Amino acid sequence: MDNIYLIIVIVLLALAALDLVVGVANDAVNFLNSSIGSKVAPLWVILTVASIGVLVGSLFSSGMMEIARSGVFYPGKFTFSDIMLLFLAVMITDVILLDVFNTFGLPTSTTVSLVFELLGAAVAVALVNIWNSGTGSLIDYINTGKAMAIISGILVSVAIAFITGLVLMQISRMIFSFKYKKSFFYLGALWGGIALTAISYFAIFKGLKNTTLISKDSIEYIQNNLGTVLLYSWGSWTVIMAVLQHVFKVNILKIIILCGTAALALSFAGNDLVNFIGVFMAGLGSFEIASDVIASGGTIDNLYMSKLSEPVNADWRYLLGAGVIMVLALWFSKKSRTVTKTEVNLARQGDGIERFSSTGASRSLVRNVISINKLVDKITPNVVKNFVESRFKPLSDEENNNASFDLIRASVNLTVSALLISLGTSLKLPLSTTYVTFMVAMGSSLADRAWGRESAVYRITGVLTVISGWFLTALVAFTVASLVAFALMYGGTYAIVGLLLLVVFLFIQFTAIHKKREKAEEDYETYSNSEHDIVLNCTKEIEESVETTIHIYKQMLDGLFNEDRKGLMKLYKVADEFHGKSKRRRVYEVLPTLQRLEHDALDTGQYYVQAVDYFYEISVSLRYMTESSYNFIDNNHEGFSKEQIDDLKQLGDELLSVYQDFIKMIKNNNYSELTKIKERRGVILDLYAELVKKQIKRTKEKETGTRNSILYLNILNETKVIALKSINLMRAQMNLFNSDDFNMLQKNQTLTSLN
Repeated sequence: MDNIYLIIVIVLLALAALDLVVGVANDAVNFLNSSIGSKVAPLWVILTVASIGVLVGSLFSSGMMEIARSGVFYPGKFTFSDIMLLFLAVMITDVILLDVFNTFGLPTSTTVSLVFELLGAAVAVALVNIWNSGTGSLIDYINTGKAMAIISGILVSVAIAFITGLVLMQISRMIFSFKYKKSFFYLGALWGGIALTAISYFAIFKGLKNTTLISKDSIEYIQNNLGTVLLYSWGSWTVIMAVLQHVFKVNILKIIILCGTAALALSFAGNDLVNFIGVFMAGLGSFEIASDVIASGGTIDNLYMSKLSEPVNADWRYLLGAGVIMVLALWFSKKSRTVTKTEVNLARQGDGIERFSSTGASRSLVRNVISINKLVDKITPNVVKNFVESRFKPLSDEENNNASFDLIRASVNLTVSALLISLGTSLKLPLSTTYVTFMVAMGSSLADRAWGRESAVYRITGVLTVISGWFLTALVAFTVASLVAFALMYGGTYAIVGLLLLVVFLFIQFTAIHKKREKAEEDYETYSNSEHDIVLNCTKEIEESVETTIHIYKQMLDGLFNEDRKGLMKLYKVADEFHGKSKRRRVYEVLPTLQRLEHDALDTGQYYVQAVDYFYEISVSLRYMTESSYNFIDNNHEGFSKEQIDDLKQLGDELLSVYQDFIKMIKNNNYSELTKIKERRGVILDLYAELVKKQIKRTKEKETGTRNSILYLNILNETKVIALKSINLMRAQMNLFNSDDFNMLQKNQTLTSLN
């Protein structure tokens, strides 16, 4: 047999290992979001519970490998060579696609991606065969019913999961309210019995139904006596929960949530394992079939792979290896935290940084809902309104342990998700675990009034973005897999090498992008952990921003004078990013930071607000100048004259000299020279006025063109704005650092360390 096929099998193995990492990073949101969002336990405990579920589920995987082998296409219509290239196209596409979603923190369905990748690659290979042979029809190769079933499953599961999560969360909150401890003392055991019965049913019928852990006779008995089994299960769990709650004083909500996490993790590994290693296992099986044919003296030139339709039992060693890789990815993949964070942030109870902006669709939807709510409010009796309001009065962050949502909502999310997935499985509906868990979480957060007037448009945009991504997954998976398959069919070995290099390149690029996004989010989240940190972190931020300002302004002048179009284009991106960071700080960080200050720390709060505001205005000027300069050079307008360049250099040197002295003051914590810098501001303003007059004279004498004059005057004006705002910024920073509040905090910090 040609060595190329052995190499393809090895490549499929490597891609499967990589796919496990990126796949777990995306699917981890399904079973981690409720535990992490509610802070039910330390992260290491949550990950340990999930790891146990993943290992058990992978070791006793349900044998769904047939999906990759014959679930979407008819393997008997493809030759051995065709099928190997088809599987390679699928794996290359899957790794890239899932990594893109992980990088931007968007949960998607690994099942949908796999099915449509198989469909797209199979269509491409089938079309090549039809074109080459001149006979046949595409319908002979493709099992179109599978794709249609998945599309319908998306539509049905999204709507049902959202509505069910909303309704049951509404009922649960009416029963327990946010101050649930008193009512839960009496009803907790009954609630725990219902939740754990649903979770147990889910674990059996979704995670263990086709495994060797439970015999088929037991499964059949449970199905034939389902009502009795559920009743006994509920009674048993209720008694156990009552004993734990009232005798051993255990918080049974934590048990419910951790059990639900383990059950979802078990189901994920048991059923979704095929999404990551199924294609490799199918490729390995194809290779073994071809090897047997050669060993018996046959040829593989026209070997059709009808044997792939036969049932197969996966080698436990591969399952164990896959389980270990998934557990390691669960613990060490930062992208899994990013995907989980997306869902948790969209569902969180409190305010904070919104990851998504508003759109016309979200604004229109919120306006319509507000109008409907006003109508309902008019016809609802005051007694009913007052009672409902009392049940939905949220706790403060401190009372809720600063969790994104409480344990009641987390238990509802897990219980409802388990019930819906179990029901879908029993009815043989192609539900996606990702779709169900995500939409249940969104429905419960809406019912819990987490989407208030301050955040609703942003949360709805986020939900619509994620849902759009789900449908985009199918389209992109089909299209990209088709293109990759075409390339492999026509490009052969060269295409294989080129595409693998592309995978490596894209993986490195997306990792770099993710690190950059992650660092930006960490900067916002850890900016002010205490009153003392506000001043210190603000000082550090200002120092870094001053250095960035110097870099942008200096490079902008150099790029403009040298007519460096590419350099200005890159610099505009830097300035735009700097402006975006300043804007997000101003919009999202000021209020949460002020809320952390003591009530009497008014001076610190005032100076902090001023510092943030001044730097935002400076970033606006920098962005405008770099954009205008780039457009000027990009449109090939006539550059500045030597006299204009000399004048701008003189003005720029004065401004940059002030900034250099400002940096020295920050580093030395000595602002005694600020008075002298204020005097230099007058020099800059006088120079600005002189240069404006000179330019007006040049314009009247028609020494410069219209575009030239406009840009020159704009740069002069924005430089003046930066100079004025910079002096104000320096004064605010000095006041912030020398404020009585900060000095008192410094003394307290010193006394604490001495004690």
